[in-house]
Amino acid sequence: MSSIQRRLFLVLLAATGIVWISAALWIQSSTRTELNRVLDNRLAEAARMVASLVDARGLPLDTAMRMAAPALPGGSGHDYASQLSCQVWALDGTRLAASSQAPQKALSVVPEGFSDREVDGVTWRVHTLLDEARGIRVMVGDSLSMRERLLQDMVMGLMWPALAVLPLLAAGIWLSLRGGLAPLRRVAEELSRRGAEDLEPLQASAPREVAPMVEALNGLFGRVRAARRREQDFTAYAAHELKTPLAGLKMQADVARLAPDPATRDHALAQIHRAVDRTDRLVHQLLDLAAVDSGAADSEPREIARIGADVMDLTAAAARRHGVVLELDCEEALAPRLQAQPGLLVTALRNLVENAVHASVTGGRVDLVLRTDGGGWRAEVRDEGRGIPAVDRDRITERFYRGAVATGQGSGLGLAIVESAARRMGASFVLRPRSPRGEIASLVFAR
Repeated sequence: MSSIQRRLFLVLLAATGIVWISAALWIQSSTRTELNRVLDNRLAEAARMVASLVDARGLPLDTAMRMAAPALPGGSGHDYASQLSCQVWALDGTRLAASSQAPQKALSVVPEGFSDREVDGVTWRVHTLLDEARGIRVMVGDSLSMRERLLQDMVMGLMWPALAVLPLLAAGIWLSLRGGLAPLRRVAEELSRRGAEDLEPLQASAPREVAPMVEALNGLFGRVRAARRREQDFTAYAAHELKTPLAGLKMQADVARLAPDPATRDHALAQIHRAVDRTDRLVHQLLDLAAVDSGAADSEPREIARIGADVMDLTAAAARRHGVVLELDCEEALAPRLQAQPGLLVTALRNLVENAVHASVTGGRVDLVLRTDGGGWRAEVRDEGRGIPAVDRDRITERFYRGAVATGQGSGLGLAIVESAARRMGASFVLRPRSPRGEIASLVFAR
């Protein structure tokens, strides 16, 4: 597993190294420019000094050479003493005098000014001074290799102290990163000490940069707690809802077995039939809820008109048992439109229609209306039942909530399934009273 601290350390160290190298190159370049300027000025000054000594004091040329050639003090105390080479030439090309370290050939062939020339395998930087009044040409030069060595010594003299500090800088970066990442380690330590059942919010104090991660973890813990509660409630309610009809089935089976007359037996068998229907619907809804929660849906889109027809087929038997009339009204322009996730939509609409059928009185009517709505469309299920009481509207989509005036026929899952399916499809689920009586349940698709 890669380490954030190690990665940041290497990145910062690399960035520091790049800055360091860039600074070294800049120092070398600027030092080279300044050094060449200073040494060129020295050559010009030395040439003028040789000419002035000969002129003002009347010194012999050899004496003037010895006075001008050292140029840098220190004798043999350092490598850069006595590095200047001086030559004096007559204008006719006759060599008049030269310093002891000067080559035999002329240092420059340029009549006047600065020039570079290779003599006897050594490249010289030369300044030539022309004195026409006295008929002489003074050449003063130093080797470029000496200049390069001087430059390297100066740069290294500047860089060595900085290089010596580099390990201390690396240690400082490492310790700073370790301290900066300490809040993450504290969060990790708190998480590692927790048991699987501990989903309480993290209490570790965190700096501003780490706080969003801690808040996200706490939000995740909250969602996991809610999901676990739903699972526990689901198990408890499912067991309870299945236990009641199964107990009724057992009792009515005993009644039918021991019935003293056909009327009693027929009544018991009718009760068994109703209990089986209720159990079948509950199991069906539990399977629907599991499918919706897991996001199960058809992979291929289907036409909206076909989806509406499928819903009618799936709910026709329940409508016949309750004596309710079903009607499908699909707008012609909407019918051929394809709908993604048709499985979720069929599940949602079937549960809405079944709820409407169970809420309707015998001889009532339930309409499934499919209409365009701006750039999107809507599906409405309209019934003529008693509607949803105001006291139940805020909780009617909770799982296993059947309302304050429930008749005991439903399981409290239908509208919860619809809301979950609508959320997965990106639709809005709206319930509103119908005038003069009944309810309108709408699934609104924005696009």
